[in-house]
Amino acid sequence: MTAPAALTSEWRAECREWARPWKLATLTIGVALLIAGSFVMPAPDWDIPISLIMAFFAYLTAAWSLRVLLERRWRAFPAMLLATWFTVDGCYALYWSLRDPAALALMRDVNWPASLALYGMCSLVWLYRGSLSEAASAARAWR
Repeated sequence: MTAPAALTSEWRAECREWARPWKLATLTIGVALLIAGSFVMPAPDWDIPISLIMAFFAYLTAAWSLRVLLERRWRAFPAMLLATWFTVDGCYALYWSLRDPAALALMRDVNWPASLALYGMCSLVWLYRGSLSEAASAARAWR
């Protein structure tokens, strides 16, 4: 399989995973928690739009990023680093540089570690490729 065909096949598989109901449900729960958190724990850089933006990019890239590491696909490593950086800090910096540069200057150093930790947790939750019933069957077989 040629490199472009392999890449196309890989992203086709990712698109199927994004449509899984259990993954969409966990994304919805996560977004709801982020939005609730923006009201409960007010911070100058925590609002609904950035919560939606960062959750969207995490949904698209987190599991793939972890898969690149676990499968030791070193050729994809630079793209994985770029996707991780953009999701964790790049889109945040772009958004706040346009909306409120003072909030960006104040909060950027403390935002990225928390965002990276959440990104890692999301990658673990969304890593499994398959339905929820397939995951349950695999867990029963593993015991």
